[in-house]
Amino acid sequence: MTGISLALLAANPFGQKNSLSAAQLALIQQKYGVASSSIDPLVPAAIDCSRIKQLGIDRQENLRAGAIMIFCGLSEGGKASHGKAFSKLAKKLLSPLAFGSTDVDLITGAESFPNVTQSETFTTANPDNPNQIVVAYNDSRGRNFTPINISGASVSTDGGTTFTRLTKANGQSPFDNTFGDPVVLYHKPSGNWVTVWLDAACGGQGLGGYKSLTPDDPNSWTHFCAFNEGSADRES
Repeated sequence: MTGISLALLAANPFGQKNSLSAAQLALIQQKYGVASSSIDPLVPAAIDCSRIKQLGIDRQENLRAGAIMIFCGLSEGGKASHGKAFSKLAKKLLSPLAFGSTDVDLITGAESFPNVTQSETFTTANPDNPNQIVVAYNDSRGRNFTPINISGASVSTDGGTTFTRLTKANGQSPFDNTFGDPVVLYHKPSGNWVTVWLDAACGGQGLGGYKSLTPDDPNSWTHFCAFNEGSADRES
């Protein structure tokens, strides 16, 4: 049963329900209504919790949707486990298998608690230059930055022996105003590296990204929009 529970948790990390009943919607309207303010930068200040189903937020899996579901009381946020035995079992079950050689740290530079979490990597190597590798990921470093930036990437120029996290002079990644969900690709005809994220500048929460011919230079990445809308979800 433990294995089944862990599998279900992995498939639905925010504990979201697949749909909301009329009773749940009525409770949300009564208890939460329209939020006039938010302590979470991922949650819009004027979010109307009664419109969760109408907006399809309960069917989305991105970080922003998860934060909204937690804010509106429809999902339980993370919490520390107090069961030592279960913790040891979970660690054993979820520990990675031994692949390749020695692990390499992608996260270089300063970290500032509590924004020290990274997740969901997407890795691409340059087919014309295998020494050049880019790994994109969710990065909470810019969660409280303005504009919000929870997207990051690290670049290797020595075939993966070492990586450097892309960091501009302001201490953030080049991917301003994005909500994570990483994709990074190499466009062979143009030589461009292309990242794609959930992007606030593309209709509120569309698909946008940044591209660069010199990916190890954090100042070389320029913005583009691929799709403008207000509720895009997990392009990766």
